[in-house]
Amino acid sequence: MIDEQQRRAWLGAMQIDVWLPRQALPFAAPSRPELLALPEPRSEAPSRRPVRPRPGPPAAESAAAPATLPARKVLPLPARLSVGPAPEPSRAPAPAPAAAREAPPRFALQLLRAGACLLLVELPSGEPFASRDPAYRLLKDLLRAAQLPDSPQPLGEPIRWPMLRGNPVSFDQGPEAARLYVRTVLQGQLEQAPAPCLWLVGEAAARFASSRDAQASEPDDLGLGALGQAWRLPGLEHLMTTPALKAALWDSMRRTMRCWTDKP
Repeated sequence: MIDEQQRRAWLGAMQIDVWLPRQALPFAAPSRPELLALPEPRSEAPSRRPVRPRPGPPAAESAAAPATLPARKVLPLPARLSVGPAPEPSRAPAPAPAAAREAPPRFALQLLRAGACLLLVELPSGEPFASRDPAYRLLKDLLRAAQLPDSPQPLGEPIRWPMLRGNPVSFDQGPEAARLYVRTVLQGQLEQAPAPCLWLVGEAAARFASSRDAQASEPDDLGLGALGQAWRLPGLEHLMTTPALKAALWDSMRRTMRCWTDKP
């Protein structure tokens, strides 16, 4: 059974102020008859506007219920729900930072052909050779000493890197991309006209024509795989400022000349 105090607590929780029981409530206070009396109907003519029915009298407590009513179980009040702080909205994990790309190298290479040999020469000033350039005159001296024509023919415009200014994100211009491009250009020229030996003049020429980083400080022979045999020698500007390298260069040239001459 539910006592009067618990019943009012439940009704207050449901925000019910006016209610009327459908049957006699157990342990309820006796109702007052004057509150349950209905008013007599008036004899006046009904007005045109409909009259809203008045709300019934407040809940009246009826008399005690007969003893034959079945006993009711006392239901416990519902426990109050503890409302905690609102959960924070789930945030998507931050994207992993993109791998940092290497800065694009900067160089200018000129591809030339002198007789049977192909030359990849690093341009000291970044501009094509002129007839009066000291570096070009030194190159002509090297070709005469190697028994090759001293007027090499340029093959196209210089290879300049980076190709695109500003290094856009969508285009990788790092060292590996530069090496792939230079080797592709050389491969195309060798397919058109094979050469028994490829001269790599300068550090950038040796680095990006070969499959490994190379320091062109001393003359050396290189095997470039699909590109064939190569002869690596220092840059023209370095040779002009370091005369002591000329003796080592001459010794290396005499050993390598058999690649492009008929002499043993």
